Amino acid sequence: MARVRDVMKTRLHTVAPGDTVGEAVAVMAQNRVGSVLVLEGDRLLGIFTERDTVRAISQSHDAARHEIESWMTQDPKTISPDTDTEDALRTMLDSGFRHLPVVEGGKVVGMVSMRDLAR
Repeated sequence: MARVRDVMKTRLHTVAPGDTVGEAVAVMAQNRVGSVLVLEGDRLLGIFTERDTVRAISQSHDAARHEIESWMTQDPKTISPDTDTEDALRTMLDSGFRHLPVVEGGKVVGMVSMRDLAR
């Protein structure tokens, strides 16, 4: 049976907590990804997704200039690289997530998306 480590992306797209929504959206657009991780050094603070972008813009006309900390999902659920892909998919479906950070030994080592699991 496949494990998350077999399908996860290891190239991380990140922003810092003081970066703006506009900067995060630019990173997502330039890299053609649906989310960025918010890191302070190696510490995972949050995740910012396309859904967060929509929420921010719908609630504030100048959201692009706001710090990402205001709109990110704090302390996101994470998954181990040794998790079975079916369990990962179940977690995502049950929780309504399309992206999960992959953490091993307290460090972010990858990202897995619904698309990764569907392959």
